[in-house]
Amino acid sequence: MLYPESLEQKIGFDKIRRLIKDECRGSAARELVNQMSFSADTDLLSRQIGLTDEFMKILQDVASFPEDNFLDMNGVLNKAKPEYSFLSIEEFFDLKRSLKTIYEALRYIYTRRVQYPLLAELCAPVALPYEIVTAIDAVIDETGGLKNNASPELQKIRAEIQSTLVFLRKRLDQILRQLKAEEWVKDDAEMTIREGRMVLPLRAEHKRHVKGIIHDTSTSGQTVFIEPQDVVELNNEIKELVNKEKREIIRILTRLTDALRPHIESLQTAYALAAELDFIRAKAAFSRKIKANTPIIQEQKGFKWFNVYHPLLFLTLQEQDKIIIPYDIELNDKQRILLISGPNAGGKSVCLKTVGLVQYMFQTGLPITAQEGSKIGVFKNLFIDIGDEQSIENDLSTYSSHLRNMKQFLFFGNKHSLCLIDEFGTGTEPQVGAAVAEAILEQINRQQCFGVITTHYSNLKTLAQHTEGIRNAAMRFDADNLEPLYELEIGRPGSSFALDIASKIGLPGPILEAARKKVGTETFSMEKLLADLDKEKHLFATQNKAIKAKESEFNDLLQTYNKLKDKLELNRKTALNNAKQEAANLLKEANRRIEEAIRGIKEAEADKHKTREIRKELDTFATDLKLEDLPKEEKAVRKTIEGDILVGDTVLLKEQDTMGEVLEIKGKDAVVAVGQLKTTVKLDKLLRLSAKEAKKQHKNKLKTTGLDLVQRRADFSAELDLRGARAEEAMNMVSDFIDTALLLSYPELRIIHGKGNGVLRDVVRQTLHRFKAVASISDEHPDRGGAGVSVVVLKH
Repeated sequence: MLYPESLEQKIGFDKIRRLIKDECRGSAARELVNQMSFSADTDLLSRQIGLTDEFMKILQDVASFPEDNFLDMNGVLNKAKPEYSFLSIEEFFDLKRSLKTIYEALRYIYTRRVQYPLLAELCAPVALPYEIVTAIDAVIDETGGLKNNASPELQKIRAEIQSTLVFLRKRLDQILRQLKAEEWVKDDAEMTIREGRMVLPLRAEHKRHVKGIIHDTSTSGQTVFIEPQDVVELNNEIKELVNKEKREIIRILTRLTDALRPHIESLQTAYALAAELDFIRAKAAFSRKIKANTPIIQEQKGFKWFNVYHPLLFLTLQEQDKIIIPYDIELNDKQRILLISGPNAGGKSVCLKTVGLVQYMFQTGLPITAQEGSKIGVFKNLFIDIGDEQSIENDLSTYSSHLRNMKQFLFFGNKHSLCLIDEFGTGTEPQVGAAVAEAILEQINRQQCFGVITTHYSNLKTLAQHTEGIRNAAMRFDADNLEPLYELEIGRPGSSFALDIASKIGLPGPILEAARKKVGTETFSMEKLLADLDKEKHLFATQNKAIKAKESEFNDLLQTYNKLKDKLELNRKTALNNAKQEAANLLKEANRRIEEAIRGIKEAEADKHKTREIRKELDTFATDLKLEDLPKEEKAVRKTIEGDILVGDTVLLKEQDTMGEVLEIKGKDAVVAVGQLKTTVKLDKLLRLSAKEAKKQHKNKLKTTGLDLVQRRADFSAELDLRGARAEEAMNMVSDFIDTALLLSYPELRIIHGKGNGVLRDVVRQTLHRFKAVASISDEHPDRGGAGVSVVVLKH
């Protein structure tokens, strides 16, 4: 059941029909668009949407599907049914073109029947008698004319007409030249045709001078069109031949119609298929324009749509180079009714109409404007109450018309119904309207109806908050800039922002204060809370966006780092391989030189002079092989200052080349803090650094640390397992673990130490208490380790 009768106009489906009609090639398909209707037959809808989905894929195919000449020929075929009737040349030409289109369409689908099984099944019953196309092709040419060789008799008649016309033109041309010489016709006069006969234009004053038949006179009366007596017989002969040609053409067309008549029924089936294919193609083309997808059809009522949007608004914004903001909407057995609130012009009505239009599109066999993977169920009833339906003729006010609609909802609404109500309860005194609306909403909910309702009433928001089956939703609004965000947020009510908007516009303060008092503390506090929540939501969304941007930047840096690391490793291996190859070549060359030297000494029989020359050559070769000295890595030089080491000084540990801060002096020893680790060192093992040098070294340390930060973040785990470690090892491991976590800004850590006798747990807790950055230490949940795991929360 659909209510009211104007439902299609209210949700905008009448515009969808017009847009699909614009995609049709033939009138028969446009009629099928008119016949589209709301259906609750799941199997039928699945098949219709499946066919459209397959055609959407065809439209993406490189091999084009035939698009022209989808003509409605049923009237022509009906004309051919009576015996002795015949079709015209133009009608046969249309049959020829359209039947070829049907044949090409069938061949396209048949050769791709595995890809498009539903379309192949649709086309399977149609057997096109192609001999009819061949017969028409033999008679009608590609321009729509009757071929001269359609029959031997026609060819003979047309040849006689042509030869007679040639002779007639020659004779008229001779007469025209004579008349021009006598100046009885104008200089630019030419032969012409009147009443199917060749004539000459003659000046009216000379009509007595030429024997013949006058067929016509010009509007001015200055020219008469005369058929000279000499050509009357020729014109008569041509007239007879033309009549003979017509009789032969009728005979040919009658014979061709007789051949067509036995196949009329199968041809009508083929044309019905052509209309269906044109209709499906139009739906597919429109669906591609609005970027629609095929949903998952579910048995249960309701839907779960991802990124759904209003198709008509999408097309409008697309023309303006603007982007539409989609919604995620879900209705199910536990959340049957969505109560949407928020400021005026914030998008509530658009959201409601989107639900109505998308559901209606689906139940007329169209894909929907939602992301792939969206689910949808079938409703048997669709009720809608949108807009002002006051009627002077029926003496109905706006509120009366709303109540009349509510009456229908209450009488016929059930678990198979989807109810859409815009501005619920408005049109009368607010307090009464709110009470009536609340009572109706409770009853609709009891009847297990599904629905989307928009409202401003606080009592309805409160009802939704505490009633199973009804859920609040809000259209978000930027109160700072007085701009709607057109984003739907499910789970909380929305604020009207009435006082905020009034304040931004500049309404006087006393007026606003008086309004707040009149509204009441409770109502005002609720509106303020909702407004503050919306602002916080907007702030968190902005911050989350910034965090995601930084995370993306980090991932890019990590990827760049890994690429550089791989490149450096490749270069290192390449350089090492080259060095090894060069060394092998040098070794080979050295061995050759030594062998030559030995051979030379033997041949010289230990002659001192010859031996000296050979040794000199070897020394020269050795000098050439000597490696160049590489610059030595300079050790960092730190400026130290004289004087006694005191508490608070920055010092350098000689043996470890590490900086630290002196916390305490005990005789000849000092307690030094190195990071979060404390150690006792002999005073003579320390060097005192100046404040300037300490600051410089601290900066260098930060730079060095930063270079390795990306890799450390990638390698770091927020869980440390100490089971089996000794107490001293555990202290150092915990200190390093906390230092790294603070450097990488980790908020929470887990340290596994086991339960045992509790010694390792106490060591870990004591070590953690030394860190000022540790906010809290607690046992893990019993299901995840309990007292055997310490959960550490860090301050940042």
